[in-house]
Amino acid sequence: MALPSRIIDFHVHLFPDKMFDAIWKYFSVGYKWDVIYKFYYRECIKYLHDRGVEKIVYSNYAHREGIAETLNEWNLRILDENPDLYCFAAYHPGDPNALAMAKKVLAHPKVLGFKLQLLVQCFYPHDERLFSMYEMVMERGKRILFHVGTGPVGNEFVGLAQFRKLLNRFPGIPANIAHMGAYEYQGFMELLDIYPNLYLDTSFSFFREFQGKGGYDAGSDALEQHKDRILYGSDFPNLILPRESEIETLLGYELSPEFYDRVFYRNGAELIKSITKPF
Repeated sequence: MALPSRIIDFHVHLFPDKMFDAIWKYFSVGYKWDVIYKFYYRECIKYLHDRGVEKIVYSNYAHREGIAETLNEWNLRILDENPDLYCFAAYHPGDPNALAMAKKVLAHPKVLGFKLQLLVQCFYPHDERLFSMYEMVMERGKRILFHVGTGPVGNEFVGLAQFRKLLNRFPGIPANIAHMGAYEYQGFMELLDIYPNLYLDTSFSFFREFQGKGGYDAGSDALEQHKDRILYGSDFPNLILPRESEIETLLGYELSPEFYDRVFYRNGAELIKSITKPF
């Protein structure tokens, strides 16, 4: 199976240079993970474009209170500098001006919504401080990117049970689930049958080296069945294994040509079009 000629990467990380340095150091010291692509944001964009990625959807997150506004000022600047670049912006509910900032940031046409990295930010997806932001995002036709799975590591704030509590309150929330919901792949796949506004992205889940020991394990039939609700994402550049490894694993499933067209390009293109149209 050949890789489709048109690709949208729906899960890239871009940060200011000093924040990248701090993240890579934390990965190395805290997790013993050595990132192999230590590229700053301009290098990341060029690297992916040179390898056939037509549009890039990136995210960053506020790991503590008080930094989301500055980070989003940077986001708006690089979005204006780079065509075919879109963003899930930073948000922290502990900031006193969080909602005012959210209103301003969501007005940018290339901001698709917000990223919540619950493992790092250490609050629950059903934290009531988030509810007004969720309502604002939904009113504007945008989305939330959640890191809410238990992989590669977990804590009390992540997991399928915590995300179900949010769905009980907001069943229509427009959400992308990073990493296919790792490691609770089956449970998150089953949510797609119930909640029509959910998507999963492939990042982290298909490394050849992880298959059988933490990689995606819900079967090829489920992938084919839900081909219209899966988005290709690479996790670039914060990878400890080659980017191509996941692509090769996905191609190795030998699913329908429509699966690859939808996952690598069409689903992402349709989502971007639906979000960026005037509301």
